[in-house]
Amino acid sequence: MTKLAIVLFNLGGPDKPDAVRPFLLNLFRDPAILRVPFFVRPLLAWIIARARAKPAAEIYARLGGKSPLLELTIAQGTALQQVLTARGVEAHAFVAMRYWHPFAAETALAVRAWNPDEIVLLPLYPQYSSTTTGSSLRNWREAAVRTGLAKPVTTLCCFFADSGYVAATTSIVRQALDQARTATAAPIRVLFSAHGLPESIVQKGDPYHGRQFGRGPG
Repeated sequence: MTKLAIVLFNLGGPDKPDAVRPFLLNLFRDPAILRVPFFVRPLLAWIIARARAKPAAEIYARLGGKSPLLELTIAQGTALQQVLTARGVEAHAFVAMRYWHPFAAETALAVRAWNPDEIVLLPLYPQYSSTTTGSSLRNWREAAVRTGLAKPVTTLCCFFADSGYVAATTSIVRQALDQARTATAAPIRVLFSAHGLPESIVQKGDPYHGRQFGRGPG
């Protein structure tokens, strides 16, 4: 039976209050995020992280002092692994975060130790962007080379227009609307929010903006 390793990629987040600032520092050190000359980036990243650490920590405090993203991603991986196992696939789900533990280097070592026959890379960003999916996949390739992880690889991207993804998202929104209507008689409004990109990144060909608003290729 083929052993299949599935690597789920996500942004990551601080796992305790003391991790907020180093998490931000890792974020702004990424050349895909802060596109300035390499010799300027470390200092600028330090300045930005220092300025944003306190307000970010206050936000994470409302969430219990940490980001819930790791636990949610692990739960997704576990559910996927269970579905594949039920279908007779020997699969193991791994998680690789971009800006906090577990980093790609840590996960690559774990995947190598499990010794799969094949690897599936699954970024959990629905739309492609050089700042998200692109950055995570490049980081993974570098980590795989450093750890000597050489296996056949398939990358799954992207699924923002996939009918199953759309149906699942719609179902969750409807459930939330039903709960809100039960709790209050006030008018309910749904706010759709998406992160933006600097215009300079869009002008260099990043497809996220066009896809997000329905103007890019599928």
